[in-house]
This record gives sequence, C-alpha cells and structure tokens, in this order.
Amino acid sequence: MKSLKNTKIYRKKLKNEGAVMKALYYDRHGSYENIKTGNFPVPEVQENEVLVKVKAFSLNHLDIWIMEGKYPVPIPMPHIFASDASGVVEKVGKGVKHVKEGDEVIVYPGLSCGVCEKCLSGKDNECSSFSLIGVLTDGVSAEYVKVPAVNVFKKPEGLSFEEAASVGITYTTMWHSLITRAGLKAGDTVLIHGGGSGVGTAGIQIAKMFGATVITTVGDNWKIEKAKKIGADFVINYKEKDFVEEVKNITEGNMCDIVVDHIGEATFNGSISVAKKGGKVVTFGVTTGGEPKVNLRAIFGKNLDIHGVYMGTKGEVKHYLNFFPEKLKPVIDSVFPFEEVKEAYKKLLSRQFFGKIVVKVQ
Repeated sequence: MKSLKNTKIYRKKLKNEGAVMKALYYDRHGSYENIKTGNFPVPEVQENEVLVKVKAFSLNHLDIWIMEGKYPVPIPMPHIFASDASGVVEKVGKGVKHVKEGDEVIVYPGLSCGVCEKCLSGKDNECSSFSLIGVLTDGVSAEYVKVPAVNVFKKPEGLSFEEAASVGITYTTMWHSLITRAGLKAGDTVLIHGGGSGVGTAGIQIAKMFGATVITTVGDNWKIEKAKKIGADFVINYKEKDFVEEVKNITEGNMCDIVVDHIGEATFNGSISVAKKGGKVVTFGVTTGGEPKVNLRAIFGKNLDIHGVYMGTKGEVKHYLNFFPEKLKPVIDSVFPFEEVKEAYKKLLSRQFFGKIVVKVQ
C-alpha cells in the first residue's frame, strides 16, 4: 500500500481521529518473507498511556519464533510485530507526568497487570499476565506505538536512537540474569555463550563492569577480536574447540561461578559441566531446542543453582540506564531501512552478525 507519511494530509490527520500510519505486519504464520507493508490506524491513547513516534526498532529471535507460529498461544492477525524500540513522545494521556511530548524515550517491552502481589512487590516479570509488546499486542514495527506510560523511559543522552532501540530485551534479561538472579560479584568467573549475539554483547559488558573474568563462545573467528574489544577475557570458537575442555584449561580446573546459557540443547549439559561446585547456571533461550537430556546427579552432586529467567523488571531498567553510555553501550551490527526489513531478518537467521540488527523507521 502507498504510504501517506510525507504528505500534508498525513500530518494534518495525526491531530484527529482516523489518522493512519505505515506499519510492517504479517497476516499468517510462516517466515519473514510473509512481512508486508500497510496502513493502519494511529492508536488513540488513554489516560495512562503514551503514543511514541518510533524512530528505530531492533530484531530479536523471539520475533522469528512468533512469526513461525511457535509461540504457545494464538497470535492476533494481522500482526504488527517486534518488541524493542526507541522514539519520540508524540502524545501523552492526562494521567502521565514523567514524560511529555517531544521527549526522546526507550520503550520497555514487558507488560504486566500492575496490581497483583508480584507487580506491587517489584517483580512484574513474574506477573501471571506478563507478556511482551509485539506478542499478544501490536508491536513496534510501525511509525507509532501505544504503550502504558510505565513502559517509557527517557533515553540516556549520548545514545543514538538505533542504540537505544537495542537496550530493552537484551540488557534487561542479562541484568536480571547476572545481577539479580546469579548475584554476580567482583572476581567471579563467568561463561557467556553466544558472545556475538545481542544478549551476549550485553552480558560481556555487564560482567566486566562488575569486575568479573569473562569467557565467551563464538561461532566464527572474525568475532573473536570483536568480543575481546568489548571486554571478553577469553573467547572460544565452539566450532573448532570443545568449550568444556577449553574452560577447564582456562580456569586451570576451577571452572565457572556463573554460566549463562541461552542456546539450549546443544550446550546445556556442557554448561552444567563447566559450573563449579556451588555455581549457578542461568537459562533463558532455546535456539537449539528446549529439551536437553540432563543428568540430575551433575546438578545436585555439585550443589548447583539453576535459574530460569524471562526478561526482568521495570525497576532494573530504571537502575541500569544510569550506566549508559559511559559504562554500557549497545553494539550495533547493522542498520536497515524500513523497506528492507526482510533483509534484516535474513541476516539475523544467518548468524553472520555481531551485536544488534536494527531497522530505522523514520
């Protein structure tokens, strides 16, 4: 469909009901090849909501799983997708006080009820209704997105919109994993799988900021120096060397205090093997499958803590944003124009990237 983005009619309509926006969407499950461009109504905000003019959004493997129909609940169609975005506040509801029109913001994608015991105790990611923008609701792959006001945070100065769009899921998940759940402390030895991924690059930075020794894995030699440049102390090409044996050699048999595994079946047993007695293994991804055959003796025999993590909390976002961009800064692999979103997802699936892949909206 023809976009109205640059016409006088479009700008005039933004002020009235019935305004339209350009959006990327799909209307059936399958591959990223099903993505289309079309016109949708600009959302109307309620009292405690914010309308954000999206400047950029970043890609996550979650987008692909939902596109392919692998999410465990039905997804509304047609579906505007993606969860992580940055932009400019276009309109605020009457009850919104902490941001105003024109503010540059980051959209935190976690949605919760806000009134249950978990939400009121600051554990909103454990709310029974917790979900993400772009899953059961319209996502951020559009010129505008409507979100609860509590999901909007002012963008730290010094971050581009592309960098800010890469913060949400990656840094929240890694902060919750390493700091909140695993209790990372100075001097710990940490193994982070997938050092070239968005969460991997975030994890390396967070772990180094807290004084840990960081070991990471990558699948290509060209990623080794990039991982070291952002703080990794040791980098293992898992396609060429057994990461379990390499960790044994690196640590002189002492193994790791914390292991972060977002790979799944292909690595999980190895992750348990390289955790030291009393160590902690964190899991939040299953890109190679979610049903590993686990030896329980290896878990209780080493007195391990296994932490399952799904995102993190708004309180953690508020806290960690203080470290941007001086101590933490998203690594951007590439930026694609709105019209080339299919090429962006093609690159994501190729694994030939380091950091985050971003789509520039406007």
